[in-house]
Amino acid sequence: MTTGKQLEQTGAIRKVDGEERIADEAARRYLEEYAGRPVADVVLVIPALNEERSVGDVVRALPAQVCGLNTDALVVDDGSTDATAEEARRAGATVCSLPVNLGQGAAFRLGYRLARERRARFIATADADGQFDPGELPALIAPLVAGEADFVNGSRRLGHTHTTDPVRRLGVVVFGRLMSLLTRVRITDPANGLRAFRADMTADVPLRQTQYQTSELLIGAIARGYRVKEVPATMYQRQAGQSKKGKNLVYGLRFARVIVTTWWAERRVARPGLR
Repeated sequence: MTTGKQLEQTGAIRKVDGEERIADEAARRYLEEYAGRPVADVVLVIPALNEERSVGDVVRALPAQVCGLNTDALVVDDGSTDATAEEARRAGATVCSLPVNLGQGAAFRLGYRLARERRARFIATADADGQFDPGELPALIAPLVAGEADFVNGSRRLGHTHTTDPVRRLGVVVFGRLMSLLTRVRITDPANGLRAFRADMTADVPLRQTQYQTSELLIGAIARGYRVKEVPATMYQRQAGQSKKGKNLVYGLRFARVIVTTWWAERRVARPGLR
C-alpha cells in the first residue's frame, strides 16, 4: 500500500480498498469520543497529513466565537505518521484519525459528515499548513448569518498573497477564468483553502474527488443554485513542511481535469445558466 510519506512526495491520487468502511469506523470512534462535547454552531474542518509543526497554530488561531456563534475545530488526521493528531488535541481541537491516508477529498467528506452529525449550522475550512488564517473567518461567516450567501469563498486575489511561486499565481488566474466561464459565476480564486458554507449544503452536493475538492464543491454548489460570494482573504507562506500537491505541471493538469469533469457531470442538474 502506498504510504502517506510517498503520497506527500509525489502528490499521487489513488483509491484505497475499503475506503467507506475505514471512514465509517473512524466516524464511529470520533462520535463516541466526543459525545459529551458541547455542540458548536461553526465547525472548522482541517484535513491534515503530517503537519505536526503547524496544525496546532492553525487550531489556536480559531476565535472562540465568530459573529456571536460558538466555534470548534475538527482535525481529520489523514493517516499521519508523525504527531499531527497529538498536536491538534493539545491545541484544543477534536480529532478524527484515519489509520491510512485516504486523500484530502476523503478527509473533507468525513469532516463535513461529522460536523453535520454534530449539528453544526456552518462549516468552515482551513489548511493545516498555516497558509490561511482562521482569524479571518468573521468576514466569511457574516454573509451566511445575514442570509446573503450559502457559500463564501476566500480570495487571495481580492485580498493578499505572500506566496512567491509565479506559476501557482498564474494558475489561480487561469483556473479562475476557466471556472467563471463554465459556471457563469465570477470566481477569482478557485483553490482557496479558507471558505465557509451552510452545513446542510455538503449533504446535497456530491463529492467524489480524492484531491482538489475545493473546485468540486464550488462547482457543485453553483450548479445546484446555492448563492456563492467571494470575500478578500490572505494566503501566507507555508509555515513548515512541504506541499502535498505535487509539481506544478502535474498539479495544474489534475486541477484542470477536476474542474472540467465536475462541470460536465453537474450539467444535468445545473440551473439553466450553467448548462
